[in-house]
Amino acid sequence: MVRHPPKPAASSEPVFLDNITINPSASPRSSVHKPVRIRGNSDIPGSVFSSDIERCNELQFKYAILMEDAVENVTNQRLVSFIEDWYGTPYKYGGSTKMGIDCSAFSSLMLDSVYHLDIPRTCRKQYEAGSRVSKSQLVPGDLVFFNTTGRISHVGVYLGHSKFVHASTSSGIMISDLDESYFKRRYAGAARIR
Repeated sequence: MVRHPPKPAASSEPVFLDNITINPSASPRSSVHKPVRIRGNSDIPGSVFSSDIERCNELQFKYAILMEDAVENVTNQRLVSFIEDWYGTPYKYGGSTKMGIDCSAFSSLMLDSVYHLDIPRTCRKQYEAGSRVSKSQLVPGDLVFFNTTGRISHVGVYLGHSKFVHASTSSGIMISDLDESYFKRRYAGAARIR
């Protein structure tokens, strides 16, 4: 003889499996945990975010959405923290501070801070300093270049999944997509500094 669990009594409160009910007056608990150090990921600079989705933190979720990646793949704390710290900083030609920064100063500062790579200050010099990389072979940290004035005139840092971070003249530091029509038409190539 097979015994079945008792059916829940009819009530106005929501009832779920096994007579578990929701208590709306209970204080909500945060499901976001502090990041934990991941063993075996020393090859990822600044890797202290969790690759366990249940232990991922708020920044991992935010940047997973912005970069259109799985949250458990967003594990480079140094990269995410750097972008978060600069996100929205206004564009200023020749600028290199939080008061205003241009695209090549931002890419230079980011590569130095996140990847410990020293690169030249201008877009054209950055383009010349790296080895050419095809669009299909891009990896996070590669520089992506655009022709907006008849020559190499804009640079961003590739993040993966066709996304890159850059200092936009209209919106400041932001994440954009290489497949957006504006960038697709103006894409001039990529370089790897390593």
